[in-house]
Amino acid sequence: MKTTFSRLFALLAGLILLCLVLMGVTFRAVLLGYLEDETQESLQSNGEILAKYASVYDITGELDNRWGDFRMGLVAVAQVAGTDALLCDPHGNIRLCSCEDVGNCIHTGASVPEEMVQEILRDGEGFYEDAVPGLYESAHFIEGVAVTSGITGEQLGVILMIAPRDQIQGVLAQTTTIFFYVCVVVLVAAMLGSYLLSRNQAQALEAVTKAATRFGHGELDVRVAEGGKNTVEIDQLARAFNVMAESLAKSEKRRQEFVANVSHELKTPMTTIAGFLDGMLDGTIPENQHRHYMQVVSDEVRRLSRLVRSMLEISRLQAQGISEEKKRRFDLGETIGQVLISFEQRVTRKSLRVEVELPDRPVWTKADPDSITQVIYNLTDNAIKFCNEGGMLGIRLTTEGGKARVTVQNTGPTVPPEELPLLFDRFHKADKSRSADREGVGLGLYIVKTILNSHGEDISVTSENGLTAFTFTLPVVR
Repeated sequence: MKTTFSRLFALLAGLILLCLVLMGVTFRAVLLGYLEDETQESLQSNGEILAKYASVYDITGELDNRWGDFRMGLVAVAQVAGTDALLCDPHGNIRLCSCEDVGNCIHTGASVPEEMVQEILRDGEGFYEDAVPGLYESAHFIEGVAVTSGITGEQLGVILMIAPRDQIQGVLAQTTTIFFYVCVVVLVAAMLGSYLLSRNQAQALEAVTKAATRFGHGELDVRVAEGGKNTVEIDQLARAFNVMAESLAKSEKRRQEFVANVSHELKTPMTTIAGFLDGMLDGTIPENQHRHYMQVVSDEVRRLSRLVRSMLEISRLQAQGISEEKKRRFDLGETIGQVLISFEQRVTRKSLRVEVELPDRPVWTKADPDSITQVIYNLTDNAIKFCNEGGMLGIRLTTEGGKARVTVQNTGPTVPPEELPLLFDRFHKADKSRSADREGVGLGLYIVKTILNSHGEDISVTSENGLTAFTFTLPVVR
């Protein structure tokens, strides 16, 4: 199985090699064209110089008698240009050449194709890449320039400047060799750089993999290092992993706390039930007290039933949330009034003063009516439960910025500031006043927060100078 490192390295190395090959082919083609153009221009320029030189020598119409003098210029120009220079008559016969050893010259008595000469005389000049049988068996660059008499305007012949193609091939081969070595150096450096880059990224990914493996084995404090030599993408991956790990670690902590709390909440009534039943069965509890203790057992069973129902309700809300199908438009003030009526007896029993502030007109909201009724019921039940005898129970409904704000408050013991963030935790009870509550199971406020979160809303709490207030929001609709 290929690793990310090997794939990335192979891809980078292949791209670099492909770029160098394409650059080499393109460079060779461009250089070859340039050299050919330069050679043609050089041959044409030198040919034109010799043609004019020949015309000057023929100014008196005596070029045929001054071949020796003209040959000196022919040789000089050919040596400077590094080429062969020939003077041919209109029939292609070679009259002069630039060879220093005239006796062993291959050009003496030879000729070039008459058709080539006639074409040059007709056009004034011509360029060819061809061989000349008997003289040049391999392809050469041949530039021909017509020679015209300076007196009569008669065409005396042509000047042929001849250069081997091998000369360009030699320059091209030398340049290609240099380019090859430069490419090798660049390729090695690029592959080394890509190796280091690929390896660095692969190591960063390996670190994330190892951290994920350790995290999966229960090491919940494992985190991936951020910053340093990491790229932006690797850093984002590490940050995302750390956020996920932190969230899962908190979830695991909450799960463990939940299991511990549930165990504790179930253990207490189960122990009570088992103890009283055993006492009645073995005769420890007199028969005349059985009815009293059976009532205690019944109360504990109901408490367990309430606990189970609350836990099931929480699980349902967390798993399914509040679907849009369950949301309806209803009057929030009317719901508050209905909830208050259900607590009439408890309010009278504790001689509470009820202060209600509701708008004159309906406050319409869109939510699950049953769930919001449960929210108001739980908050009101909580307020009555911890309100002092003869104290105040208040419910206020206001609207602001497209939101309806519901506040449920009560007088009574002030909740310490450090206790406020914990009020919405599962099974949380304050050490003093709330621990004496045998009716509750410590899930009322947690259910409230879960319902409101399912609606996309939130709840806050304040407690100062003996007045505790819970405030939540809902959207206002028309």
